[in-house]
Parts: sequence; C-alpha cells; structure tokens
Amino acid sequence: MDTRVKICGLREQADVTAAAEAGAQYVGFVFFEKSPRHLSLAAARALALEAPLGIAKVALTVNADNAALDALTEAVPLDMLQLHGSESPARVAEVKARYGLPVMKAIGIADASDLPEIDAYEEVSDQLLIDAKPPKGAALPGGNGLAFDWRLLAGRKYWRKPWMLAGGLTPENVLEAVTMTGARQVDVSSGVESAPGVKDAALIDAFCKAVR
Repeated sequence: MDTRVKICGLREQADVTAAAEAGAQYVGFVFFEKSPRHLSLAAARALALEAPLGIAKVALTVNADNAALDALTEAVPLDMLQLHGSESPARVAEVKARYGLPVMKAIGIADASDLPEIDAYEEVSDQLLIDAKPPKGAALPGGNGLAFDWRLLAGRKYWRKPWMLAGGLTPENVLEAVTMTGARQVDVSSGVESAPGVKDAALIDAFCKAVR
C-alpha cells in the first residue's frame, strides 16, 4: 500500500529538490508570519516556479482574509490551499468557491471529543489534515513537533475524503503511525529539520524511505 508524503515548511530551493528526489508527492509553503517557516510571496513564487513537474504545491495559511488569499493566489502558482486556522466550515466552502483550488482543512486532535469536528469539515473540504491540537497559548497552530494518541484513529470508520496524518512525525516513528492509523498520506515539517525552519535533506530522505 503506497503512502503519499507531504514535506511542509520548505524555504529553500534545495529543500524542494530534496523533497522531490526523496519521492514526496506534495511540498508545503507556509504563509504565517509567526512561523520560522514563513515565506514572502516573492520567495514562494520563485520556489513554486522551480518545483519539478508532478509535485503538488500547497500553501498553508492561518485565518487568512480574502485580500491575503487574493494576493497569494495571484503571485504564487499553487495546486492546493491548506487552511490551518479556526476557519469555519462555511469559510472553507467560501474559499473553495472563490479560488477554484482544492482545499485541505487541518483539524487539531487532542482526545476523542475532537473527532466529530472532522465530519463537519469533510462535507466542505477536498482533503482533511488530522493534526495534533496545539497546546493552549501556543504561537503556532502546527509545526510544534507534537503527536496525538494515534489509537484514536485505529480501527475507526474512515472518512470519504482523502486525509493526511500530521503531528510529531519523524523518520523513527512514521512507520508505526501509518501502521496504527492506516493513513494513506502523511505530513511532516519539524520532524525533518535540524533547527526550526531549517530542513535537513538527509532527514527528508530518511522519512520518505521509512514511509516506503
């Protein structure tokens, strides 16, 4: 069973090349100023234009308004928008209709009480990203290197839409995570970094090999 990989928070052309050479299917660019992985529109455009054909370019935004999304989609050639804030299902539907791009909604999970929220977003999203819920007061909505209890997903009836597992994944634990949850797609950011926002080509390669 093939599991698809998204390497998120790329900032350098070498990062994109490393992700593509390792066999990742998605590359993620972060547009959130508090993140060490934040990109300017100009920098993201340059990376997207040089990305190899066939790899999906995903923009991660957090509660972005229409003006910000207008500027982003006009400047950067993208294949998908990832909404990683507190956007409502109605907002997700609005973004999808306005921009004509597939939309992935991130949902943070801490315990079983968070699972029903996934069903509400499934109705309006093209994909779901099941992530660890950030701690209270955290500056970042994702990329914190935290995992949730994967047993929450074990053996459950999965969603009709494609979904991606995220949160605290590393080359050392991703195989266990995939085995336990049945995830067909995984997302990693801090787990393949040598420092916050600094991707490590060897870790990217090791992560993709572990998935395969």
